[in-house]
Amino acid sequence: MDEEADEVFPAEDHLFEDSFSKECTFSFFGQECKINQSFSASLGVAASVWDAAIHLCHFFEQISLDLRGKRVIELGAGTGFLSILAARLGAHVTLTDLPLAIPQAVRNIKANTPMTGWPSEAPIATPLCWGQDQENFSSDWDFVLGTDIIYIPETFPLLLDTLVHLCGGGAMVFLSSKMRREHHTQDFYDNWLPQKFEVELVQTEPESNINIYKAALRAEGLTKTPKY
Repeated sequence: MDEEADEVFPAEDHLFEDSFSKECTFSFFGQECKINQSFSASLGVAASVWDAAIHLCHFFEQISLDLRGKRVIELGAGTGFLSILAARLGAHVTLTDLPLAIPQAVRNIKANTPMTGWPSEAPIATPLCWGQDQENFSSDWDFVLGTDIIYIPETFPLLLDTLVHLCGGGAMVFLSSKMRREHHTQDFYDNWLPQKFEVELVQTEPESNINIYKAALRAEGLTKTPKY
């Protein structure tokens, strides 16, 4: 068993046999978000704010990413932390995940409403099942975000189809992942995503084994002029 054995992205149904909640505070761009994580068997991995999300927020701070007025959609949003931060920074945000995860995200959205109101609007939380529901969503986004969503190889083609649809209008994709060998995460970035996208590794953290990738749909897949 390798050195990452204790950090394997959990998939077992019995992962959280006992239900409990934990609140954590995260601060980025001068914004403080208090996120409740409701650990339970039904939510499983969607209950947690994973390190890949924290690293992506640090990266956005480093590059001074301006989200004011931008249209953002997040895949596999879980607790909603990243989407909440983006909305507090002025983005128009749609947060997506499987249906069971949406109520937790909605609670966190309500709990993090700024005293003066949302700069643009509150994040919209709605279910999206990759490979099935994407046609119900617009293709006109500025950014498509995902953190630690690449860990089940059977979903790789479904995720790729979803990304292609969402990026038809020229959106930029940012994906942050723990690079777990046992879940073939590198295979997605090396062999699946490049089938349709130009892919760039923009940051790597060897100590935490987290990579951040930027991707843009190739010209033949675009329905509009690229935004970036």
